[in-house]
Amino acid sequence: MRIDKLLSNMGFGSRKEVKKHLKGGGTVVNGETVKDPKFQVDPEKDTVIVHGEEVTYKEFVYLMMNKPPGVLSATEDTEGETVIDLLEMEDQIFNPFPVGRLDKETEGLLLITNDGQLSHQLLSPKKHVPKTYFSIIDGEVTEEDVKAFAEGVTLDDGYETKPGELEIISSGMRSEINLTITEGKFHQVKRMFESVGKRVIYLKRISMGPLPLDETLELGEYRELTDEEVEELKDYKQE
Repeated sequence: MRIDKLLSNMGFGSRKEVKKHLKGGGTVVNGETVKDPKFQVDPEKDTVIVHGEEVTYKEFVYLMMNKPPGVLSATEDTEGETVIDLLEMEDQIFNPFPVGRLDKETEGLLLITNDGQLSHQLLSPKKHVPKTYFSIIDGEVTEEDVKAFAEGVTLDDGYETKPGELEIISSGMRSEINLTITEGKFHQVKRMFESVGKRVIYLKRISMGPLPLDETLELGEYRELTDEEVEELKDYKQE
C-alpha cells in the first residue's frame, strides 16, 4: 500500500494534506525517513511512525451503538441526522455503515462496520440470526399472542412471518415483552403486534445473535467491539 494512502486511511488528512506532511519529513518507516508519497509499505509488517507516534493499522472497524430515537440508520440523509453523524471522525474515516437498520424511533443495539462480509453474514435470511427486542405494548398481551407468534402471523400486506418467540414480562393495560425474531421486515415488530390488535409504544433492540447490548452505553454512545465479540459474531451459527 502507498504510504500516502495508508496515512490518509488512518485519519492523518486528505491525500493532498498527507503529501504536504510527508515533504516535511515527519514520517519514519522502519527507521528511515520517507518523503515519497508513492513509497510502498506493508501495514502488517512495517513500523510506521509519524512525529514520534506509531501508526497502528487496521482494515476494519466494528462498533456497537446504543442508537437513540430520532436518528436514522443510514450513512447519509439530506433530511435528518444519521447514526454515522454520531461517530467521531477517527471512526468515520473507515466509511462504516449500519448492519441492517432500526426504525427512526427505535432504540438500542446497532452494529456499525465496514466489513461487508460480516454484514452480509448477519443479515442473510439463510443464517436466521435472531434479534431480540424489548417492547412496551398498548394492550394486554396474552398466551394466545404467544402461540400466534410461535406459529407466525400474517402482516397487513399478506406476508406470513417466520415463527417468533414472544416472552411476556408483565401483562395489563400496558404490557412489557421480549420478542425474538429472525427476520427484518420493514416495521416488523410493530406490524406483528398490529396483526393481533395491539400497538407498540416503545421499542428497543437488546441483542443480535450472540451479542447483547452493552447496558453501560448511554443513548447515542458507542464503543468498539472486543476481539472476542468480533470472533463470536463471525463464528455464530444458529442452533
